[in-house]
Amino acid sequence: MRQKPNFLLITSDQQRADHLGCYGNPQVRTPHLDALARRGTRFDRMYVATGVCMANRASLMTGRMPSVHGTRCNGIPLARNATTFVDLLRDDGYRTGLVGKCHLQNMTDMPAEAPRDPVPEGLRPPQDAHADAITSRWSEGGYEQEMVRRWRTDPAHRVQTPYYGFDHVDLCTMHGDMVEGDYARWLREVAGDIDKLRGPGNAISDDRYPAPQAYRTRVPEHQYPSAWVGDKTLAFLDDAAGSEQPFFLHCSFADPHHPFTPPGKYWDMYDPAQMVLPRSFYQAADESFAPVAALHRERASGAGRINSTVSFAAHEREAKAALALTYGMITMIDDVVGRILAHLKTLGLDDNTIVIFTSDHGDFMGDHGLLLKAALHYQSLVRVPFIWSEPGRGNSQDTVSSTQALASTIDIPATILAKAGLAPFYGMQGRDLQSVLSEDNKAGRDAVLVEEDGHAPTFGLKVPVRARTVITETHRLTTYDQPGWTELYDLRKDPDELNNLIDDPAHASVRATLFESLARELMLADDRSPFPMGRA
Repeated sequence: MRQKPNFLLITSDQQRADHLGCYGNPQVRTPHLDALARRGTRFDRMYVATGVCMANRASLMTGRMPSVHGTRCNGIPLARNATTFVDLLRDDGYRTGLVGKCHLQNMTDMPAEAPRDPVPEGLRPPQDAHADAITSRWSEGGYEQEMVRRWRTDPAHRVQTPYYGFDHVDLCTMHGDMVEGDYARWLREVAGDIDKLRGPGNAISDDRYPAPQAYRTRVPEHQYPSAWVGDKTLAFLDDAAGSEQPFFLHCSFADPHHPFTPPGKYWDMYDPAQMVLPRSFYQAADESFAPVAALHRERASGAGRINSTVSFAAHEREAKAALALTYGMITMIDDVVGRILAHLKTLGLDDNTIVIFTSDHGDFMGDHGLLLKAALHYQSLVRVPFIWSEPGRGNSQDTVSSTQALASTIDIPATILAKAGLAPFYGMQGRDLQSVLSEDNKAGRDAVLVEEDGHAPTFGLKVPVRARTVITETHRLTTYDQPGWTELYDLRKDPDELNNLIDDPAHASVRATLFESLARELMLADDRSPFPMGRA
């Protein structure tokens, strides 16, 4: 009987594909991930199912689109009864573990920013028990497991396993040096009163990096969350090495993310003056797409939400500082990945472990003059790194094997299951990428669908925006629920997405073809679960 492969899935947060050296970026140093890419296959056109944290993480776990699994935006936990691909691995005898950020449930108990629909005048609202389309949606409980308040007030609180298929969980919640969960409890044990150690109020004075939400943390490198995730990953691998049981481990970093707090040498590893911003940063605000122009007007008026989680227009020095600090966080992750890969080899696990690297979505990082993320599907936000490294499949040359095949986050779990010899569960929508992996540049999808339901009002609106995107080999088309907001870009001739062709008569045929493609992808993304009970 063939030995089952082990799987190590490494994810970072909010990282663009072009923020890795192996993707041709000479500015950032990522030698260990570069080496991983040389030993495997780099996907140049891996796209998220959605450009926001919780929703795309839920898609990564289920292989289903956000409109189907229900976590359409931040603030909606993934249902506890949702089947994940980790459940199927666990059923097949795999030891399953998660170290780091999960974010399949809410981390805070702050109320939703999205307003409820107003009750029409003269009508009575439904009773609370029937105020939503599904009665008692959260009645089974268990939806406070990642909530910071629970971790801070209940010393006995821990994630109850199995947790979405994971039998072992070492949890990180939140970001920067303010990570909570199992990490914060450990930090208290080794460092004492952490409220006097971390956060902007305890920061080391340094005004060389004037980015909003940036401060120099006092947490030392070896106690920073990224280092802790590495340590816990090594500990899991140590346990796994002593067993015949195959394992699936998700090593999930909470960086790079705002607040921008890389520790120690990673804080000033990169000089903001040397940072090169995207060409689109310098596009005139009045020539920008309507929602982008709205963010620039908002910042010019002094109303930009620079301390929020939604995108805002940035000044050049802010964008360069944020980029330099982000590169510091990425290089720290790369160093930790180097430790993990070396440990795999020391333990003799490298010859049967498939290592995968990706991120949950991107970040504008100066694209079109913006920082953070919003429901704008520029390549910086929706295109993410994806490296698949299988034992014995590396190149003999010191080059990266890459593919231009279109792929989606929802394809990752389907491919992992197929490599484990397991069929997908009914309703899984992702595709097995093995045919792409086995033959460079073999065709993947004809098109990729990206959905997004905003979780907060932005762009000067009072309601969150909805967007649907289709990306083909040559173009991107995005339509919004706001009147007049539609985009069409030729990605070959205009990779910076500066020239919106939606109203160009010369591209009327392309526009019609892409709307047809979008309609087809939306139909294919419709839920086929549950399986019929009978013929009726």
